[in-house]
Amino acid sequence: MASPAKVAAVARALRRRGLDVETVDGASAARAAVLRHLRPSDAVLEATSETLKEIGLVGEASSPVPYRRLRPELDRLAREGLRDEKRRRGASPDVIVGSVHAVTEAGEVLIASGSGSQLGPYGYGAGRVIWVVGAQKIVRDLADGFRRIQEFAVHREDARVRRLGGDGSVVNKLLVVFGEHQPHRVTVVLSRSRLGV
Repeated sequence: MASPAKVAAVARALRRRGLDVETVDGASAARAAVLRHLRPSDAVLEATSETLKEIGLVGEASSPVPYRRLRPELDRLAREGLRDEKRRRGASPDVIVGSVHAVTEAGEVLIASGSGSQLGPYGYGAGRVIWVVGAQKIVRDLADGFRRIQEFAVHREDARVRRLGGDGSVVNKLLVVFGEHQPHRVTVVLSRSRLGV
């Protein structure tokens, strides 16, 4: 896992690439940081994320939040067979909150996906993006980031999907963020300790 000095260096690298960064210590501080960036009027899509579960933003242990959650609306649309409407609403939320699979020492961010549903909002569709990232996700370079995805993250996600009764998971799509041109659109809540997987 990355040292505090490495985390600080990565935070500087991310800022040079146009991303805002808030460094925190642990799950409760990460949750508080996310909530500081959200307004009651925001329609927020919480991406599927073990990290968000760990900090108490999603899942059975989540506590009330001061914003409008889009996930229940999208789930209802899916149950009603309105998949196109679900896709349209999910593509451009006010804010998407999630995590990433790796961040390089140079500040490049890697996110893998089976469906790609979060990649559009992350890349452009969402008004704002908040990523919660644990120090263990810091890797040396893009090659190490791809390796972390293929040799670690995809196996964890596959096991999670199978536990829920699904057919497993595969990486079909990958987003690499080299920078952000719109000021203050992307915020990385970077933990000095382990968060998520």
